[in-house]
Amino acid sequence: MTERSDIVIVGAGPAGIRAAQTLVAAGLRPVVLDENIRWGGQIYRQPPAGAGFTRTKRALYGFEAAKADAIHSTMAALLPQVDYRPETLVWACDPKQLHAMHGGRETPVSFTHLIIASGATDRVLPLPGWTLPGVYTLGGAQVALKAQGCAIGERVVFAGTGPLLYLVAYQYAKAGANVVAVLDTSAFANQVKATPRLLNQPATLAKGLYYVGWLRARGVRIEHGVTLAGVDGTAGVRAIRWQRDGREHTLECTAVGLGFGLRPETQLADLAGCRFVFDDLNRCWLPERDAAGRSSQPGIYLAGDGAGIAGADAAELAGRRAALALLEDLGIAAPAMAGAPDAIAIERQLASIRRFREGIEQAFALPEDPSVQWPDDMLVCRCEEVDARTLRDCVRYDGVTEINRLKALTRVGMGRCQGRMCGEAACHLLAEASGQTLAQVGRLRAQAPIKPIPIAPMLFDENVAAIPEEARDE
Repeated sequence: MTERSDIVIVGAGPAGIRAAQTLVAAGLRPVVLDENIRWGGQIYRQPPAGAGFTRTKRALYGFEAAKADAIHSTMAALLPQVDYRPETLVWACDPKQLHAMHGGRETPVSFTHLIIASGATDRVLPLPGWTLPGVYTLGGAQVALKAQGCAIGERVVFAGTGPLLYLVAYQYAKAGANVVAVLDTSAFANQVKATPRLLNQPATLAKGLYYVGWLRARGVRIEHGVTLAGVDGTAGVRAIRWQRDGREHTLECTAVGLGFGLRPETQLADLAGCRFVFDDLNRCWLPERDAAGRSSQPGIYLAGDGAGIAGADAAELAGRRAALALLEDLGIAAPAMAGAPDAIAIERQLASIRRFREGIEQAFALPEDPSVQWPDDMLVCRCEEVDARTLRDCVRYDGVTEINRLKALTRVGMGRCQGRMCGEAACHLLAEASGQTLAQVGRLRAQAPIKPIPIAPMLFDENVAAIPEEARDE
């Protein structure tokens, strides 16, 4: 085993773990930085160890239990052979150095080669009432169920679109939660038209059909082609409203899981200086990469959903492919690994998955011009309390046509989330108000820290200049 503390992987989900496995097989010992307490990523998130969690993997992950167990077991076997650092938040990137936070302390991590497997987060499109207590993203609802063993409410409605909508609803109902309804903004006709492309992954399509059938068989209401009108309540969620065919409907509930698919976490690649290009399939700006996962920056590789949404199976393949590219660039032969595909087979499989992904986007298309429905007084950026009127006025009176200029004038995206929750909504509104496309309004440039970090512990770190005594008392 060769100590290579200068080879770093960010993320211990499917992509990061398969990358680490490939590097270890080649005789290297990479550093693996992970924000979570335990490895597995969001899709295969594990409950905290020793927390008395009694649900089995079959109950937690359903059809994906075997895949989850394989990922978990692989990383467990790798632990003696990698420098694994859980609960480590990477919040910035300089040339050849990451800035990370662990235990409230700043921990710089130098690298010569870096694999970014940062994963994805929920794509959030707001609606009136989305800031009420009891409204969660689909990912947040999953975290509550998998890591904390609880539901987000007594009567839950899942709303938005995308395959995750049905998966989370199934997971909740399977766990015994009261799932009142699934409200899908995409028309059923879209899903029928997408079937030929979805047949590129017949097993995955079959699982999706099973989730829908299982939910219907247990009396869960499923509505297609709806327009979400708002969430009602004062101290919490009381009901959700939607429209279809010119009629408005109301359904009582105590919690809402809201999501419109996933959005790649690209901020770290941005800070690393990677070149970006607008991707029509993902409807967002993505860091450029070649078929092997190499970015535009030498020594930096991209893998998994953080470089483009393709799912857990594709993330495993992309993680291995990026590691093979890294080994090739170091002049190290690809290791022989039983059952592991070679580079050519990986790229062929990823191409097939991309065709399936095209079908997913057709089946679960985002609402057209969603911001048209947003009232002026609705918050778009909850951190800085910026409403839709403020953004529209900036376009109307100041002639703003670019998203970073809109940010500078209104503070949208300057809060704790750094635009991770509101950035896409702001881009949609700017595009609609200025008569442009999403590509034309540009992308929010990443700023460090890319996620909230505690400041107080850093003030007294020995690596930081001492704070004057009088300043500490203020």
